[in-house]
Amino acid sequence: MSDIPKVLPKVVKAVRVIKAPAAPVEPIRLNKRMAELGLCSRREADDWIEQGWVKVNGEIAAMGVKVTPQDRVEVDKKAQGHQAGQVTILLNKPVGYVSGQAEDGHEPAVVLIASRAHWLGDSSPLRFVRDQLRGLAPAGRLDIDSTGLLVLTQDGRVARQLIGEDSEVEKEYLVRVSLVRAKDAANRNMQTPDVQKQFPLEKLNLLRHGISLDGQPLKRAQVDWQNPEQLRFVLKEGKKRQIRRMCEAVGLHVTGLKRVRIGNVKLGQLPVGQWRYLGASERF
Repeated sequence: MSDIPKVLPKVVKAVRVIKAPAAPVEPIRLNKRMAELGLCSRREADDWIEQGWVKVNGEIAAMGVKVTPQDRVEVDKKAQGHQAGQVTILLNKPVGYVSGQAEDGHEPAVVLIASRAHWLGDSSPLRFVRDQLRGLAPAGRLDIDSTGLLVLTQDGRVARQLIGEDSEVEKEYLVRVSLVRAKDAANRNMQTPDVQKQFPLEKLNLLRHGISLDGQPLKRAQVDWQNPEQLRFVLKEGKKRQIRRMCEAVGLHVTGLKRVRIGNVKLGQLPVGQWRYLGASERF
């Protein structure tokens, strides 16, 4: 026999991979699908459907119809023209006004949108007409005892960008804080201490990440000292009274809160109680 070893052929087993069939996609309401596509808000979609401006697979859509991603959705140019005429307004909300519907005797911020409160420094060529109040709604909340930038819009695309479930738009706040409640300090004739010096670093880090509200962990936040009594918060979410509740969780009391920026749009020099239009070149 030869000393040369025999080379045995490799046996390769062919494995057939069988993919499980994809789960069928559940149809959803047309207004939700249009919002997902970034065409408009759900409320706008319902208006457009009612006007007969929306077609599904070439047929005028009925209210409440459901669709899948495979269905072709078309929007009439009339709807696009209607959308182009919609306005977005920036208000410097004063203390004492609620963002949305009137409650507990307090007026909604939208009552401030009138000619007399239109900021003279507004460079927009638009002029106020009452039709601009139709469908004008706040895109986000700002507490009754807070001031600063509040966005009100007729445009569902703007609302979705700012308050949609997948929104990542930053909101920046300046927050004055105390280690004792203001009324307690007055009653006891106490002097407000240097909060920054007395506030532990580990609690500051907790404000940045680690607090849960309503049983859910909060997204990571930017929190830094601006001076011994003022913090700067940058958030990407907006739970009810979020900053106040965050501060309470670490032993701080909020004595003043002002929102100064939403995305790329700043409050700037807009006076308290006055408003201006979002400029044509401004983007959140």
